[in-house]
Amino acid sequence: MIKTDILIIGAGPTGLFTVFEAGLLKLRCHLIDALPQPGGQCSEIYPKKPIYDIPAYPEILAGDLTDKLMEQIKQFEPGFTLGERADTVEKQEDGTFIVTTNKGTKHQAPVVAIAGGLGSFEPRKPPIPNIADFEDKGVEYMIKEPELYRDKDVVIAGGGDSALDWSIFLTDVAKSVTLIHRRNEFRGALDSVDKVQELKNEGKINLITPAEVKGIVGDGKVEGALVEQKDKEPFTIKTDHFIPLFGLAPKLGPIANWGLEIEKNAIKVNNALDYQTNVPGIYAIGDVNTYPGKLKLILCGFHEATLMCQSAYQRIHPDKKYVMKYTTVGGVEGFDGTKKEAPKAVVKAIN
Repeated sequence: MIKTDILIIGAGPTGLFTVFEAGLLKLRCHLIDALPQPGGQCSEIYPKKPIYDIPAYPEILAGDLTDKLMEQIKQFEPGFTLGERADTVEKQEDGTFIVTTNKGTKHQAPVVAIAGGLGSFEPRKPPIPNIADFEDKGVEYMIKEPELYRDKDVVIAGGGDSALDWSIFLTDVAKSVTLIHRRNEFRGALDSVDKVQELKNEGKINLITPAEVKGIVGDGKVEGALVEQKDKEPFTIKTDHFIPLFGLAPKLGPIANWGLEIEKNAIKVNNALDYQTNVPGIYAIGDVNTYPGKLKLILCGFHEATLMCQSAYQRIHPDKKYVMKYTTVGGVEGFDGTKKEAPKAVVKAIN
């Protein structure tokens, strides 16, 4: 059983910043996310896309924002359960909650903060009739462990950042990399497109466009991909792995069955006070919640996380009164013994 003060469902920007605000209140956090790394959409869908509305950053790449947030919360030593989806919640007699993941990992906390963005992300699967037969047998919808493809033949399908970035990365790992896209044009960072062009010219990436994978060939595991290319007869390309990277579809998932008030696939909260749901002790912050005037912006999630943590403190310590101190005055004291604070003023007389 993993025990903590605040259990955060979702390790996107809002969930990560919650760790910082909770840390200022001496509250510990543990985060659950279905994705294999922190960052949510910023890491998985558009890590190389710039964001322009983060205060103090005229422009910052989504992946860099995740890195900065991870750096900011390091001293508060958060725990992570990654690659697992929060499935069930049970309220205990003592008022705490036990949240169990799809892999059976149990977590206990007096406060649950749902910061799941648009929900848990599930891969968009191509309409290939027999693809389900080969899942985890050579078909993967996201890359969790690159070493799995060491010295293997790999076929990647897709035309966005993920398909481009992983095609580039795996050229140094796999025996061969084939990138297939239904169009000649790619929707990704220009430097990634240029790099794939360079690797294609060097013979390190086999690029097939415009084309689509229409079938999987194999006996118990992936052995080939059936490709249909414009103006050509269908053909089979030998491969050990087929990785369709068509993005992730957000779904509220099992959280929709937690007895929370739902409106248009979002969780209704009390925005007049603390972003608590209709279940006391369970909050919803960031894109996953809804209330009159709601804006689905990262900076709004940061604000909601800050107020939520104040309410969580009162719930966890009902007999204590928290006196807010500005970080410019009190500094930031981490659970790891470190402290950040402004230099003390030097006292010196003037003769």
